[in-house]
Amino acid sequence: MSTTTNVHIADPVGSLEELLRKKSIQTLIKLAFDEDLGSGDFTTNAVTGSEERAEAIWIAKQEGVVAGLEFGRAVFQYLDPDLQWLPNVQDGAHVKTGDRLVDIEGSCRAILSAERIALNFVQRMSGIATRTSQFTELLEDLPVRLLDTRKTVPGLRLLDKYAVSAGGGGNHRLGLYDLAMVKENHIIAAGGITHAVEQIRKARPDLKIEVETTTLEQVEQALACNVEFIMLDNMEPSLMAEAVRLVGGRAQTEASGNISFGNIRKVAETGVNFISIGALTHSVEAFDISQKLIKIDTESWKRRK
Repeated sequence: MSTTTNVHIADPVGSLEELLRKKSIQTLIKLAFDEDLGSGDFTTNAVTGSEERAEAIWIAKQEGVVAGLEFGRAVFQYLDPDLQWLPNVQDGAHVKTGDRLVDIEGSCRAILSAERIALNFVQRMSGIATRTSQFTELLEDLPVRLLDTRKTVPGLRLLDKYAVSAGGGGNHRLGLYDLAMVKENHIIAAGGITHAVEQIRKARPDLKIEVETTTLEQVEQALACNVEFIMLDNMEPSLMAEAVRLVGGRAQTEASGNISFGNIRKVAETGVNFISIGALTHSVEAFDISQKLIKIDTESWKRRK
């Protein structure tokens, strides 16, 4: 087996604090408020005063892994820059039902109006982290790395991939620009694996190349091209093991296609370097978090400050 099984196919997306400095992420928050807040939160504005302050807490309603808490902070502070966000756990932490995740202090209106947007983001990210963690636990004693894919919600890719990292997984390519992946339709369009790889190397000699294969013949063709990665797509474990032996460490191998909790161990035991799973992000179940409000009056808030 290759000795580079701990190398990600792509660089990690970075910390959430780094992501929050990106213009695209700030635009995403604005779009979320444009969609949800529109011309105003009429209910909240009717039942609360503009100067009222409040406390709230986030409580985990299930067991799992938390991700995206700092993104939650950014959502609330979009409406109240002075809001106090006091997390009791960090991203990547395993939490249990009933655990108190965050204490919030700030504008009552901001806490109520930003609640759903913040929870939508953090619940999705925590759901991704939880599912990723569940898969990685099945691989703990094996030299294989779990990867995500590009099967993400448009606009949410960096957050989805960050959540995978928080859950213990690795990031595959971030987009079409940072790894040349020759898939089935590219092979058809180019007239074969060899020609496809040759054309890519002429156009972008700096890019690493991965070739998707479904047969041993295609694996041999990819090996002859000296590509860095070979994807073993939708292969039965016995065929995949044979393909890994054929590669013999000359390229890194990635298993992909119909990977589940039930078969991931068999796939990993074939000796592949990576296993990629689209279901980490494309059909995730949101992690259940509840926000509870504790209203306090303006004067008591001032005394506490």
